[in-house]
Amino acid sequence: MSNEGTSRTHEQEHPNHPSVDQSDRTLPRNLRQSGDPGIEMLVSTRVRKSPFFHKSFNENGAWRATVYNRIYHPRGMLEPDEGGMMAEYDALVNHVTLWDVAVERQIRVKGPDAEALTDYVITRDATEIDVMKGKYVILCNQNGGVLNDPVLLRPGEEEFWFSISDSTLMQWLQGVNVGKDFDVEIDEIDVAPMQIQGPKSVDVMVDVVGEEVEEIPYYGLMEAEIDGVSCLVSQTGFSGEKGFEIYVKEAMENAERVWDPVLESVREHGGMQVAPSHHRRIAAGILSWGQDMDHETSPFQVNLAYQVPDDKDSEYVGKEALEQQQEQVENGEYPFTHKMIGLKMAGEPIRDYAPDFWLISDPETGEECGYVTSPWYNPELETNLALGFVPVEKLDVDGHIDQVYDGDVEREFRVHLPDEYAEEPGEPVYAKVSEVPFKPSVNPSAREQAKLNAPEADD
Repeated sequence: MSNEGTSRTHEQEHPNHPSVDQSDRTLPRNLRQSGDPGIEMLVSTRVRKSPFFHKSFNENGAWRATVYNRIYHPRGMLEPDEGGMMAEYDALVNHVTLWDVAVERQIRVKGPDAEALTDYVITRDATEIDVMKGKYVILCNQNGGVLNDPVLLRPGEEEFWFSISDSTLMQWLQGVNVGKDFDVEIDEIDVAPMQIQGPKSVDVMVDVVGEEVEEIPYYGLMEAEIDGVSCLVSQTGFSGEKGFEIYVKEAMENAERVWDPVLESVREHGGMQVAPSHHRRIAAGILSWGQDMDHETSPFQVNLAYQVPDDKDSEYVGKEALEQQQEQVENGEYPFTHKMIGLKMAGEPIRDYAPDFWLISDPETGEECGYVTSPWYNPELETNLALGFVPVEKLDVDGHIDQVYDGDVEREFRVHLPDEYAEEPGEPVYAKVSEVPFKPSVNPSAREQAKLNAPEADD
């Protein structure tokens, strides 16, 4: 390149929106607004096909996919001219749906020291998880950044399954144990989960495993057989609706024997297979790793402060950093530049995934200062909802920073939507800080229970 060309390049505006302060990150997020260029996904042997792949794509017509945990993941069943994602939402909240979530790899820690190792790598107390129970947990690195937020299952006294979100966890657990020598085996096992979510999910589960499923508590487990295949069942899910997960054992051989009768029952109850419901999980305030948080995100920066206990005496990875962060936050000295908030915002209904982190600006100065991580339209509330990050100092919270989730913070922002959703092309839309969750879950989280002054939820 000539010197003249280099000079012109340097004079151009920085594409990653430097006015959004990302100084607390080693790896900044790419905030360039590139949109969806309409690229085609390459299907190759480098990315794994799950045991449900043939059912989801070849037989049931999933028309698009993403890659999650290095596995192809269906992210659209109905085409836009069939109602698209909002028709799938209707099936979820009014009927019942089946989700292919085999991407939630099952990492098993098994052996005499299984509880000790698990307790060392999660922030919550593994010793309080009874056999045949589960809990939503986070694992942090030594700096207090969230590495993963799995559902943790305990199917046996000396056995835990990490049902992981979208980050590699097995190798990290194995690496932790190199210096610790806990007496355990750490492996990914041949188990594939599916989710049955929606108000009629109990009816489907009674059909396929029997009436005893009605006795499973939230985050409870039950051994079951479906068409002669051994499965583990839990009352859990990623939707905020009533729901269950079926973990198919020896899945490469047995997955379709379980899938077929479950899907048949779902259809008999007026439901269908759908893509994972991000529109509903956003309304419930459920976070998506990689989208709403990552390894550089503090639990105190998002809505996960309750995951850091005050009374866990045992050591765990990240404990020192998290206790220091907790003290800083309580003193109003924040170890991060941005805080996650909930927003209700104007604009045309957002009916599909956002291809970029849409920018947030300060209405008083017009300066770009933050970004949206998860937006979607909610039909019941008749408004667009979003999770996003804004500078802490712009929230003007009088008290603990997590009051931002209680609906008591009167603060407005502007969100720069693509023209297809903007009220006026090129003009940002009005957005207001809102309570999170926007819409309650059927089974309230531990944080929601605490807000209601009720007994702590078993998650």
